[in-house]
This record gives sequence, structure tokens and C-alpha cells, in this order.
Amino acid sequence: MDYFGGFRRHKGNLREELALLAPLVLTAIITVLAFVAPSYLYFSRFLSLAPAFAASVWPVVGTVAIGVLAAAIEVVIAVATGYPTESRTHLFTLAVIAGATVAAAYASHVRQQREQTLADVRSVAETTQKVLLRPMPHRLGRLDIEALYLAAAAQARVGGDFYEALETTHGLRLIIGDVRGKGLPAVGMASAIVGCFREAAYDEPDLARLACRLDVSINRYTLLLPGDHTEYFATALLAEIPDDGSTLEIVNCGHPPPLLFRTGGVREVTPTAPSPPINMGALLGKDYRIDTVPFAAEDQLLLYTDGVTETRDHTGAFFPLVQHAAQWNTDSPSQLLEQLHRDLLRYSRGRLDDDIAAIAVRAAATKASART
Repeated sequence: MDYFGGFRRHKGNLREELALLAPLVLTAIITVLAFVAPSYLYFSRFLSLAPAFAASVWPVVGTVAIGVLAAAIEVVIAVATGYPTESRTHLFTLAVIAGATVAAAYASHVRQQREQTLADVRSVAETTQKVLLRPMPHRLGRLDIEALYLAAAAQARVGGDFYEALETTHGLRLIIGDVRGKGLPAVGMASAIVGCFREAAYDEPDLARLACRLDVSINRYTLLLPGDHTEYFATALLAEIPDDGSTLEIVNCGHPPPLLFRTGGVREVTPTAPSPPINMGALLGKDYRIDTVPFAAEDQLLLYTDGVTETRDHTGAFFPLVQHAAQWNTDSPSQLLEQLHRDLLRYSRGRLDDDIAAIAVRAAATKASART
């Protein structure tokens, strides 16, 4: 879900248009200065900057074209300012422009090749992430639900953040988590966890058994990976909201605590006792603790990965999630995630350095509660 995609695309297109015009603007400024300034200042020598600058934003043909334009302008300047008396200076300037144009054309060619490679990598990364994180339905049972995923803006790497929501005979079961590390190993493990959850969520009688099964399955999966398999683990949070009840059950496997919104405020749902991360059960013990909290009509739950709380401002300070959440409008999960996204972008000045995943769930008002 990308609430601000259109606005960011508009700003991005405006920047791109300005960047494309910059070489022409630079050429025009140098040309004007060369004609109006005293001839002994030789402003025309700076025309060689035009193809050099164009190489960073224009293709090879455009870069060569502006180099030819710069050379033509230099010839006009030479004729207009008295070519015979300054012939060596103008010939030297033409030689510099020619050399700069050749070098800039090669640089433009290399840049285009790298941009194509990066575009291919990003395409693969986006496709992989879409396969792992399927679109979330807006409603499951009596619950309204929305999901948000933000890839790190400055990276083409695929992250290890994952989430899933399934409607089972036990009620709605959710998982959100973050695999240690980046790249394909993290994606592979995230995919294995989500796949195991999609199967086991329907069978296991409670979240503790479900967490234990995930741990066993992922432990077997990591045995096939190179290196020490204990280096591969994931923090995760499992939640269950029964259809016929007003409670919420949570197993927190080393994950950031979710936020519970209800009339009068917001609070973190911290675990009463720690549970080990996924694939750390053999080392820390498979003692998964279930915490039960009330979850009445119109209450709202926010689950998120550590990319949210580890977002930094220009001073390096972490994002104060609870402080910001206390000021949000919580009428719907979509509004909640929209405000989270907005505040993260403002706080980081648009520079999100880590992948971010979040799920918002709201218990819809029943007919009885709506009448009261």
C-alpha cells in the first residue's frame, strides 16, 4: 500500500525534468557571460562543462549533441570577438570541448549500462517481494485489516520482512516478522516461515504450538543453508483473534511489541515473559508464552517490524512511535497506516534506510455496540 506514491512520483518527475534541462541552462548562462563579459576573461572555456554535466543525465547521443552545440557556440564567439587575434585561445578551447565531449560520451554509456543493471535488479527484487507478500484482504471475519510494506528507498536489496493473515477455525491468525540479514538468504528464510505458517496456522490448537512448529520447520530449513545454521533466525509476533470472543492472544518471539489503540489512549503490549526468536528454540529453550489481552469492538492493533522504531532523524535519534501514535486518528486501519507512513517520511526527511512492514487490525463494531 502506497498512500503517497502519486505525490512522490510528481516530485520525482519534477526533479528529473529540472535535471534534464540543467545542461542546456548551463550552456545558455556560459554563452551569455562569454558575450557580455570582457573577452580577456574567456568565459567560453567553461563550455566544456556542458557535455561533462550532460553525461550524468543524458544518453550518449544527447551528450555528443550538446558537445557539438558547445563547439559551435565557441566558433560563433571566436568570430564575434575577433578570431585572428585570439586564434590559439579559441583553438585550445575547441580542443578542450572535443576532449570533454568524448570522455563525457563514454561516461554516459557506462552510466546507462549501470542504470539498466540496477533496474533489472530492482525489478527482480520487487517481483520477489510481491510473491512473498501477497495482497492483504481488507476484511477477514469481523475484523478490518490493512497492510503496509515500504522497501528501503536507497537500496535495491530485498529485505527479510514478512507478514501474513489467515482466517482459520481458531479465528484470525496473524504473523509479522523480520529475518536477520538481507538479500536472497533472508528472502528464502522469510518465504519458508510464511509457507510454514500458511500450513500450520490451520492445524495447531494454540499459538505456542504454532510457534514451536515454526521453529522446528525453520531449523530443518536452515540445515540446508551454508555456514552456521544458528546464524539464521527471525524475530516474529504471532497473534490470534477469535471470531466469537473479545480477547487477543499474542506470542512475542523477540519482536517489537505491538500497539493497542482503544478509547482513551494507546499502549504497548509487552510480553509477560520472553519467547525465543524463530530458529533459536534449540539454543534458548522452546518456552513460548501466550499473553491474553482484551480486544473489544473498535479497538485497534498495530503490528510492525523494527524498521519503524529504528527510523532515524537528521540527528540520529530513533522514531518515537508511541509519542506519535498518541496523536493519530484511529477511525480505520487505512488511516492508521497512512499516518504512520506520513510521520515516518517526515521524521526521516524521506530517507528510510530499512525495510518496513506493518499490519493494522480493527475489531469492527457489532450491531449491539453500534446502537449503544
